[in-house]
Amino acid sequence: MVSATAPEYDVVIVGAGPGGTTVGTFLKKYNPGLRVLILEKEKFPREHVGESQLPPIGAILHEMDVWQKVEDAQFPIKIGATYRWGNSRTLWDFEFLPVSAFHDEPRPAKYEGQRRVTAFQVDRAIYDQILLEHAKSLGCEALEQAKVVAIERGASAHKGSRPNDRISAVRIETSDGSSRRVTAKWFVDASGHVGVLRRAMDIPIDVPTKLKNVAMWDYWTNTRWAVHIGVGGTRVQIMSLKHGWIWFIPLGPTRTSIGFICPADYYKTCGKTPEELYAEAIASEPRIAELVTSAAREGKVRTTRDWSYKAERIVGDNWFLVGEAAGFADPILSAGMTLAHSGGREVAYILLEALKAGGPTHDVTWLQRHYNDQQLRRIHQYIRFADYWYSANGQFTDLQQFTTEIAKDAGLDLDAKGAFRWLSFGGFTHEDWLAPGLATFDILAVKEFTRIVTGADSNSWELNNFNVFKLNLLGAKKERVPLYHEGKIVTAEAYIKNGKTLPIVGLYGVLVDVLKANSDFISVYRALESAAAMGAGKRFSMTPDQFIGQCMSTLETLLLDTWVAGKFDPKKPRSRYDFAAGGKDVNLKFNTDPEPSASM
Repeated sequence: MVSATAPEYDVVIVGAGPGGTTVGTFLKKYNPGLRVLILEKEKFPREHVGESQLPPIGAILHEMDVWQKVEDAQFPIKIGATYRWGNSRTLWDFEFLPVSAFHDEPRPAKYEGQRRVTAFQVDRAIYDQILLEHAKSLGCEALEQAKVVAIERGASAHKGSRPNDRISAVRIETSDGSSRRVTAKWFVDASGHVGVLRRAMDIPIDVPTKLKNVAMWDYWTNTRWAVHIGVGGTRVQIMSLKHGWIWFIPLGPTRTSIGFICPADYYKTCGKTPEELYAEAIASEPRIAELVTSAAREGKVRTTRDWSYKAERIVGDNWFLVGEAAGFADPILSAGMTLAHSGGREVAYILLEALKAGGPTHDVTWLQRHYNDQQLRRIHQYIRFADYWYSANGQFTDLQQFTTEIAKDAGLDLDAKGAFRWLSFGGFTHEDWLAPGLATFDILAVKEFTRIVTGADSNSWELNNFNVFKLNLLGAKKERVPLYHEGKIVTAEAYIKNGKTLPIVGLYGVLVDVLKANSDFISVYRALESAAAMGAGKRFSMTPDQFIGQCMSTLETLLLDTWVAGKFDPKKPRSRYDFAAGGKDVNLKFNTDPEPSASM
């Protein structure tokens, strides 16, 4: 019999989706001696919506040593997405890698070269099974059809913790009707929107958006692909309609996920069933209707409410929330799996530190606080970017005025036009410590998106108003921030000011170094050109032109976030910076694909 002072497991993970298996895999990879249990209420394989990935997941799959298993499944390579958005009938593409730079190569391929900057479109029944089997192969114990029916709360063990904020055990029921009490040192809630532990710990959620949508979807066999790029490459299709938008995501050579998103208010008042709404949406979008001409539906329309939320907090005395248990952002940005994988990775690193033999090197409470703040900030930014995205779509209720509230979140008092302009400058930053951007939409792409949907006049560069730049570190304090690398936590320096963080790593670090040595625009630009010529962009998998463009975007962000002060000196030359929309290194442009072909 196991005593109360000797838990059965080091870590119990509730949920075997991407978030939970990411936690388990990293724990067992870097510390094989840990006792890890994954509890899953369903029997795998099982269907799950949320099939479109973003490129940051590739690096995590590679570190998990599961990349090759996923690649062997021959999921389509996601190059990007084709959009028809707003009132315009024009198609435009966002590409992780310009198609002109993508080259044919045999599959399965290694995680290198162009595959570092592309993504997958996955059949979740297959994908999640691969991840679970991989976690088990490393030594994770997994119980399927094991439902958590109760948790036991205990007094907090750490000074300053909230009272009764500790989980001492969970009680589960299995498919054979038996019940079992399971104890552990740490618990992770990766149970999705159900939030099993979140609800049991009475953690409220916030819905920081006016967008409340309903999703309905089905799977199709033998659709055409809108475009074939090399071996297995394509773009997902996002088409806006009068009352919502459609996703079209090929999951393999013959299977495609097609879904319809519409406002909840319209769903409630239209008087139509989900089946009627879904069929009407498919038939009313000419491009999608053409792609399914010779295809067959599986015939079961699934529905779910689809509005964004985030938990009030996502860490406790001995527990973490991961993935949709922590928060959910509208699927227009395909953020779900990225948040699950990245959050799961960070939680695993913190748990590795907490369970380190001989005791942790870093303060675990500090690491928990950092994860809580950073991950909630990421979720919030995805939600706000989705709000911005919808507000640029005239097919929906006009939300442009709502952008003023988005700007206020950043402490800015702007009217609707001014808020749109701020957003186009890159109001969304600090998703990670390396470069400004969001959802793989770098600031150049955000600017070009705004140019397309609002016109060029709202999209000028703020830095072109100045020709002298100086770091503004007045009132800033230097602190350390954690970085997670090869199973270890290292720290890097960062400046903290007014709740904002300037990490001295990645492209931020490049600009800080350049601005310490240069001030006028010409000197700054030449310093970046010199760094690019010496191969600085290779560290970020960028060409020299991409490196310079991203550095200028970073300068723009630092200027708008007040980390850099700009002024105009009439004695110095005035220069103007812009980028060529549609150029070979720009990842957002108008669509020029031929009409969809019936051939594979």
